[in-house]
Amino acid sequence: MLKGSLRWRDDFFGVYAVPNPHPHGRLGIVVSRKTSPRAVVRNRVKRQIRESFRGCQEKLDGLDFVVVASPRAGRAQTSALRASLQHLWEKVEQRCKKS
Repeated sequence: MLKGSLRWRDDFFGVYAVPNPHPHGRLGIVVSRKTSPRAVVRNRVKRQIRESFRGCQEKLDGLDFVVVASPRAGRAQTSALRASLQHLWEKVEQRCKKS
């Protein structure tokens, strides 16, 4: 991992953050076939990640993020994915305010 990077993890996702020189946050998404062999499920997980990031993007300026979905994310309900992502973004925001 890069120097200065921060990491958070829960049952469904891992979030990695590193500062960037841009005034806006950027997002990378990794949803592998280990998450689900079905493309429909992988795309649903990606949509949830994108939508969640859009909702809190203005609070997360100046950081690049990579969100990695775990195999459990493919079997989870949409509401559980949203709650998990919201909790992770709150952790990111608290940590970034401190530093």
